[in-house]
Amino acid sequence: MNALDYPVIVQPLAPEDGGGFLALVPDLPGCMSDGETPEEALINVRDAIVTWIEAAGDMGHPVPPPSVQLRLAS
Repeated sequence: MNALDYPVIVQPLAPEDGGGFLALVPDLPGCMSDGETPEEALINVRDAIVTWIEAAGDMGHPVPPPSVQLRLAS
């Protein structure tokens, strides 16, 4: 599995929450990151996905498959 296989939701954070953008990975409970821009939030959440998968493996927990499969046109 690749970090880019998982769907990510990017949403703006309210100014009172610090502003910027939050990136959530619904398939991996608690997996999220943030950034000043949507692009930065996506870059940061890739690291969070890799860390989440490694931690689950280290603890012997199963890693759920991505809920959405993207297919590239050939």
